[in-house]
Amino acid sequence: MEDQKENAVFIDGEEIKESEMTDQQKYFASQVQDLRNKKARVEFELDQITASLDVFQKALIRSTKEIADKVLDTDKPSKEE
Repeated sequence: MEDQKENAVFIDGEEIKESEMTDQQKYFASQVQDLRNKKARVEFELDQITASLDVFQKALIRSTKEIADKVLDTDKPSKEE
């Protein structure tokens, strides 16, 4: 049978095992862990959003430049005039 390591937290360099915590401390520790996981997930999603935003911004800029170039090309006098 495998030995399971007891959950613990480190506060100011001191390890506090779950078995030594009050119910309130266990609750706080669970909240901290859950919020750390949520923060990591949000940062991951923000990386995706930032990359996607960059792609769409560049596409918009490229599109406006292409249209501006077409307008400028049609406004140029032809060489035959």
